[in-house]
Amino acid sequence: MGYKFLKIFDHSRLVHILLLGLSFIALIISSFLYLLLNQEVDLSHLKTELMQPTIIYDMDGEEASKISANKTEGVSINQIPEHVIDAVISIEDRRFYEHSGIDYIGIIRAAYENFTAGTVVQGGSTITQQLAKITLLTPEQTLKRKLKEVSIASQIEREYSKDEIMEMYLNQIYFGHGAWGIQNASKVYFGKEIEKVNLSEAALLAGLIHAPSVLDPYKNFEAAKKRQEVVLVQMENSGFITSEERESAAEEEISFTELSDPLKGMFPYYVDQVIMEADKTYGIKQDELLTGGYKIYTELDQGMQEDMEEVYKQDDLFAKGSNADELVQSSAVLLDPKTGGVRALIGGRGEHVFLGYNRATQLKAQPGSVMKPLAVYTPALEKGYKPTDLIKDTEMEFAGGYSPKNYNDQYEGEVPMFEAVYKSKNIPAVWLLNEIGIQAGMDYAEKFGIKLGKNDRTLGLALGGLNEGVSPLQMASAYSVFANGGVRQEAHLIRKIVDASGKEVAVFKGKKIKVTTKEVAKNMTAMLKGVVDYEGGTGTNAKVENRDIAGKTGSTQVDNVSRQDAVKDQWFVGYSPNLVGAVWMGYDKTTANQYLYKDKISGANIVFQEIMTKALQNVENQTFDVPTIDDMEKEVEKNRFKNYWIEQKEKIQKNFDEWINRWKN
Repeated sequence: MGYKFLKIFDHSRLVHILLLGLSFIALIISSFLYLLLNQEVDLSHLKTELMQPTIIYDMDGEEASKISANKTEGVSINQIPEHVIDAVISIEDRRFYEHSGIDYIGIIRAAYENFTAGTVVQGGSTITQQLAKITLLTPEQTLKRKLKEVSIASQIEREYSKDEIMEMYLNQIYFGHGAWGIQNASKVYFGKEIEKVNLSEAALLAGLIHAPSVLDPYKNFEAAKKRQEVVLVQMENSGFITSEERESAAEEEISFTELSDPLKGMFPYYVDQVIMEADKTYGIKQDELLTGGYKIYTELDQGMQEDMEEVYKQDDLFAKGSNADELVQSSAVLLDPKTGGVRALIGGRGEHVFLGYNRATQLKAQPGSVMKPLAVYTPALEKGYKPTDLIKDTEMEFAGGYSPKNYNDQYEGEVPMFEAVYKSKNIPAVWLLNEIGIQAGMDYAEKFGIKLGKNDRTLGLALGGLNEGVSPLQMASAYSVFANGGVRQEAHLIRKIVDASGKEVAVFKGKKIKVTTKEVAKNMTAMLKGVVDYEGGTGTNAKVENRDIAGKTGSTQVDNVSRQDAVKDQWFVGYSPNLVGAVWMGYDKTTANQYLYKDKISGANIVFQEIMTKALQNVENQTFDVPTIDDMEKEVEKNRFKNYWIEQKEKIQKNFDEWINRWKN
């Protein structure tokens, strides 16, 4: 008998079962102790407090936006079809009507079924525990919190009926895409009242509860469908449906509605990024954040954000493209260089999709010449070069047969560094990177916050030829170094997050990175001012009247297109002493038949000018204390005059020495 048992259950499985048994005993003991020692909590506001929206506050503590759409419409238990409740019970809590808040038998059964199935088919927490977790507890993963969940679940069971618990649960659980509650979920996914949902649709909704983001049927239909089929199997196993009903529901084609935007209204792209940052930086998951009644204090300047959104409604400002049927896209960021706080952000043109593609933060586009100050000129200045030093500007071939060209195919032999910058010459940048070493360029790019890979270790780095690409947020953060005396403050949107109970659960502490010296930052600003201020600069149409602006243009070429005005990406990244702006423009997908036209009356420079003009209206007018291009021109002439007489002196000395030697001989 023992031998047969061992054949059926191998050693590994026996270990797992023993561990499950021990865990079960430990849970019973700890739960008993916690229930015995802990006082009850106030559940009187359970139903009302759950409806609090998450509020987003601006930099001044003023309310800016609410995440409250699809969270206000609840339904009575009598309006919810029996097969919907059966589906939820089958997959989430099979013994819901039998336990008193904690299902010890269910924990063991769920653990065993999940272990044998190799996937999660049954949850360990009861519906009552889940209700306690999503409404009355913080999301921390600790033993104390788990025990408190058990205690509150038992208390809820004592104070509310099973129907009341089920009603509260189904009205508060999150189903994805901003839909809180079963009624809202039915409208979001199927465009109908929950009363009209059929068995197939009910099983899909019930399946989403486990992980609505991962099982999103719009993005991952196969996973959602697989989960729906698991629900149907569990319904059959629980005796709620027959095998014929299960098969019919599984085969039925589901019709989804076109997604609506639950955040239509105030600053949707900024709000999207707040949600993403809360998850990525502070570990507050999207589902918890959107349902928890949080207060999120941000770096948002509502005036700047409103003005930016108005600029993005002016179609004539944006570059024209070769494909009139496809919208030319663009994104932009405004950032405070002293704090790293993002004041405004917009992630695209056209219809906003909730938590969709945010080009301001998720874009990976080639930066072109906006990379030159980061990977070439800053490290060169650090190594002792000066803005007035002459650098090569002749056609040449570098190692590996690399032969870049200036954008206008014109060369001047040698030019001062500042002229190479404001004219955006390619050869001098590549030559200088070759002189200081590619590794130096890569090291400084990383300091500026630009992540590089081994495939970026080429001279093409000087011209922004990156393997992956960058976003406007990354570029705004990088250029903030020049406006902030060589120091980069970590870019961020969130200052702090307070939960529904008033507890501070997240605070921005920030990283301060010294990238370069104040002197180098000052010299870079002097050269970048020439891009905007000086005749012949590539960014003169980005100039903001009566304001000091420094910045850099960037564009990338389209493969297999001969037109000289054809570009793939357009950039302008610039700054005043107290505000940094980055603008990108291009198609989401560039091809030989789909690209931008470059002109002087539209494009990234013009959009930057419009955004900064509006943004700086109510900002103190500060100026840069740096040399002008004229000052540097005079320095170059002075050096040329000085070098001329040094050369003449050396020639005279050489001739004199030769005459003396001949006389002696």
